[in-house]
Amino acid sequence: MARKKMGEILIDNEVISQGDLDKALLRQKNTKKPIGKILEDMEVILEEDIAKALSTQFGFPYVKRFSRHRFPQAVLDTIDTESALAHLIFPLKIDKTTLYLAMSNPLDMALQSDLSFKLAMRISPCVATPDEIKTAIKKYYLADIPVEKEDITQNILLVDNQEIVLNAAEATLKKEGYSIFKARNGAEGLKIATQLQPNLIITDIVMPRMDGIEMFKALQANGEIDNVPVIALSAKTSAEEEYNLLEMGFFDFIPKPISPIRLLARVRRALRQNSHI
Repeated sequence: MARKKMGEILIDNEVISQGDLDKALLRQKNTKKPIGKILEDMEVILEEDIAKALSTQFGFPYVKRFSRHRFPQAVLDTIDTESALAHLIFPLKIDKTTLYLAMSNPLDMALQSDLSFKLAMRISPCVATPDEIKTAIKKYYLADIPVEKEDITQNILLVDNQEIVLNAAEATLKKEGYSIFKARNGAEGLKIATQLQPNLIITDIVMPRMDGIEMFKALQANGEIDNVPVIALSAKTSAEEEYNLLEMGFFDFIPKPISPIRLLARVRRALRQNSHI
């Protein structure tokens, strides 16, 4: 028996009409987005509708409200903060050699295979909404990150593995009254950005553990902070490098070594434009 498509399931459950599906399919021709995301962008379905449809379509368990529960540290330790944020996953329980994992995309077989090999455990995916997973991540993985924002001061997150670059940029920006937070790699930057939700992020491209491009892609996948402008720093100062980074979606590009005047000009431009969005 052929598996029903998501659109058919949503129609059967009277979540959308055939007209809504036809419009979404038409839009999908010019994009690589899944049909569920297009319907969500059209504001005709909710995240929960997508999760339930995936559960029905592929037979995955659907889990909700798990962020209210308590989880043993041994379970939480199976997934690091970086992976949880980058892939929107959350460990639910361990049963013998099986890890039950809440996933916003339970069809990511490559991720499941990597985790299974790393943990020497079988991965059993469960469907959950991105919002529910983000709530659980904030509660159990990000509790040590400051979240208070000052009413007037604008928060800027600097991400670079070179201490001298971090300190120089911090000194320049603090003189202008900005509140500065620092991270030494993309994984740390992603963690702070998710909790802090800064007004601007400035990141180096080449870093250990998680580089600036990987962090940027993870930020873009997070619906709560995907509108925060990100300025790229790079010692590669070619026109091609700048073009590629801007095409990728970075707000701006600053070559290294950093000129304080250029840094201030680009920061002011980014904050000014973002305040009008």
